[in-house]
Amino acid sequence: MNRIVVSALISGLAWAGVSSPAWAQYKVVGPDGRITYTDRPPVDRPAQPVKSSGSAGSNAALPYALGKVVASYPVTLYTGSNCAPCDAGRNLLKSRGIPFTEKTVNTSDDARALQSREGTNQVPVIRIGSKQIAGFEQGEWTSYLDAAGYPSQSALPPTYRHPAATPLAPAAAPQPEPEAAGTLPPPQFNTAPGSPAGNAPPGFRF
Repeated sequence: MNRIVVSALISGLAWAGVSSPAWAQYKVVGPDGRITYTDRPPVDRPAQPVKSSGSAGSNAALPYALGKVVASYPVTLYTGSNCAPCDAGRNLLKSRGIPFTEKTVNTSDDARALQSREGTNQVPVIRIGSKQIAGFEQGEWTSYLDAAGYPSQSALPPTYRHPAATPLAPAAAPQPEPEAAGTLPPPQFNTAPGSPAGNAPPGFRF
C-alpha cells in the first residue's frame, strides 16, 4: 500500500476523546485543585492510581503507545450468532491484541438499532474511529488497523481480558405484575330449571 493511500486512510479516522487518557496510570490533584493524568508516579505529591479508560473498558493499564491509539481510534465490533465472518473478525482483533467493544445483533431490536446506528443490516461491522467497514475482508481490516496505528502483534499486558460481548439494544425491563387486590370468589350462576338470570328471558340457562 503506497503512502498516498495510507495517508487517506489516516485522514478518514476521526479522533474520539475520553474522560481521561487511556494510557494514564495515575491521577494527580494539584494544590489549586487542578487534575492531571500521567503514566509515571510523581515524586513531589501523592497520586491516585487509575484504570485505563479506553473504549473497550480495559481491565488493565495499557502500554503508553497502544493506549494513545485506543483513545484516538476506538474499535467497536458488531457481530451475530452462527456467523463465521464474525468469528474470523473477532479472532483477527484478538490475535493482534486490539482492545475492542463487541456488540451482538441477535434480536429484532438489535437489528433495528444496528440499522439506525450504522445504516446497515449486515454483520460483521467494524468501526475504527469514524471509519465503518461492513463485512469481513481481512486485507481491508488490516489496512485500516495499520493506518490507525495499532500494532501488528499483541502488546497487551498478561493480565488484560477482553470485555464480554453485550447486546446492542438494551433488554426491555420486565413489566411489574399488577398487585392482587384480594381473591374474589368465582361467579355463581343460577342453574335451576326455568329460573331467569338477570335480564335473560324465562327458560334461558347459562
